[in-house]
Order: sequence, then structure tokens, then C-alpha cells
Amino acid sequence: MAQKIKLIATAAMGLEAVVANEVRNLGYEVQVDNGKVIFDAPISAIPRCNLWLRTADRIKLVVGEFKATTFDELFEGTKALPWENYISEDGQFPVSGKSVKSTLHSVPDCQKIVKKSIAERLKIKYGMASKMPETGDMYKVEVSILKDIALLTIDTSGVGLHKRGYRVGQGEAPLKETMAAALVLLTNWQPEYTLIDPFCGSGTIAIEAALIGQNIAPGFNREFDSENWKFIRPKYWEEAFLEAEDLAKYDEKLEIIGSDIDHKMITIAKENSLEAGLGELITWKQMQISDLSIRNDNGYIIGNPPYGQRLGDQETVIQIYQEFGNIMKKHPSWSVYILTAFEEFEKYYGQKATKKRKLFNGFIKTDYYQYFGKKIGE
Repeated sequence: MAQKIKLIATAAMGLEAVVANEVRNLGYEVQVDNGKVIFDAPISAIPRCNLWLRTADRIKLVVGEFKATTFDELFEGTKALPWENYISEDGQFPVSGKSVKSTLHSVPDCQKIVKKSIAERLKIKYGMASKMPETGDMYKVEVSILKDIALLTIDTSGVGLHKRGYRVGQGEAPLKETMAAALVLLTNWQPEYTLIDPFCGSGTIAIEAALIGQNIAPGFNREFDSENWKFIRPKYWEEAFLEAEDLAKYDEKLEIIGSDIDHKMITIAKENSLEAGLGELITWKQMQISDLSIRNDNGYIIGNPPYGQRLGDQETVIQIYQEFGNIMKKHPSWSVYILTAFEEFEKYYGQKATKKRKLFNGFIKTDYYQYFGKKIGE
């Protein structure tokens, strides 16, 4: 089997460039597309990307791509691909699918055909008379058909990469870990600066910032479907984990503060940070926004405040934004980054953003308002 493989790092809409930058930082050349970043890499990239990518949703291995306008073309095209190079003799290979603007629009039928085709190929290659046992490792196959081009991939991650393994509790509308990491990476925050999230909820932004600040690989404390795949040498996983351990900066001093009006959320945030192995690295405070205290000359605020989407909540949200804006007017040297779906944020905060970026928080269309701090004396 060729040592080079093609991988796809899937990304939430609006985060493709952030994911691409992370992949480049690992040393791989990328091609950016809607919702994904595509790159050729050695097999050792599967462990490294799963361990290190903070903002990608999944890492998928591309098995092949071909045109398919009939079920026969889909069957034969799938059967022609080298599935035995990846799926073991006893491997489980459930098939999911999607079809957009394609002749083959029945997704369940496409899934069945791909499943049957892979099984036939593997039975021949492994010399089996009966059906595949499917009692071993998991290889989640996806058939994605876009404009009659079928893309066949295997998910190397398993559970989505946003599942870091530290979230023992959460609130009603938790921010995904991948999105929280992106909010931090979209700033130019460095560990020497104070970082405050005054709307911390279950603590995700502060925790992700701490992991970034100490260069801790986000996937270090979780498992992946591909960890026991036979075509990935165990040494690649060992080397990836050793690299993550060597590059971590556990002694990096950080001043990260998370606060929230809800004492229950502060308790949850503390539990989550302990589960993340961050101990007392983050300071947690139960307080309302009007009690926000800024002491340092320079620092960063990164937050995801309430949006006021429920009936009756808007007045409260407007008051929060006004109080927040009044406080930050006194500290122009601080940089402020706020993610919200509330379209009149700037009006009530009292200042136009230096820059805005469209992002999707789940299925909610939001803006990331960015206020760049002025140097002292400007």
C-alpha cells in the first residue's frame, strides 16, 4: 500500500481557514473547500491530526472518488476500490450516506449498495465463503454523492473531535469545544496576557484557552476508532503521543478567569477543568457582568453571552450588553471578542466592532465581534 494517503478534516462553516492553518502547522499542504480541508499525508498523519486538531470535527480517510449516475456504477466503482488495504478481516463497516444534487438521490439505497459492494470485495480478498463476521474494530464508511460524484471515506476519529473527554457537565446551550478553541485561535492572544470569559457557562472557552496556552494536544485524553487499525503501525500512535507529551508546556504560567452569574455553572466549570487535568490553573468566579473588574493594563475578553432568543429575555440581554460596554469603555487597551446572534449587539455595547466574522454556533447564525485593544497612550 502506498505510504501517502488522502485525508479530509471536516470543519464547521466559517472555520475552514482556521482548520487549514492548523493542518499546515502540522506540516501538510492543504486544499480548502466548503466544510472541509483536504490534504495528502503519510499514514502517521492520522494519529497526529486526531490528537492535535483543535477546530476540526473529524478526520476522514479518502478511499476513492468516481462518477456514479446509476446503481451499477456505484456498485462497480465501490468494488474497484482497495478496501482490504484498510478494513481488517473481522472489521465492522457500517455505511452512512448523503446525496446532494445527484441522480442517485435515495440515500438508503446508496448505503445498501455500497455495503454490499464492500462486502463482496472483502470476501474475495480474504477468501471467505460466508458473510463478513464484523466483530472487530470499527470502520465507519460514508458515501457522499455531490453532483453525481461519489466520495467514499472512512472516519478515523470515531466520536467527533469536539468530544475531548473532559465535559462532565454542561448548561442548556453549551458551546462546542471545537468552536471555543476557534474563538481563541481567531484572536492573537498569547499566554502572557490575562484572558477573561465573563459569560463562561460550563467553562469551555477558558478550558480550551488553557489547553492552547500550555500547548496540550486536545485529543490527549480520549480514544479514536483508528487506534487499533492494522494498517496504522502502533509506533505511529506511540510517536504521536510522545510528541504531544514533549511539546506540552505544563509549566507555562497563565491567568485565565471564567465568571458566570449562575453558581451552578461555576461548579460545573470547575469540575470540567479538573477533568481536563487543569487543576487550579483557571480562576472561577460567580458574579454578574456589572461586577467585572479589570486590573491589568492589557488583556483579552473572549465570550459567548446570552443571545436573548427566548421571548422575554431580550431586555435582560440588552442590559447585560450595555453594562458590559460601559465597563470596557474604561479599558480601551483590552481586546474584546464576542460571539452572539443578537444583531444589535454593537448598538447596545456602544461601539462598532473593528472586525466581524460570520460563524455558525451549531445551526445558529452568529457574528464574532472583534475589538482590537489600543496600545497604552494611544
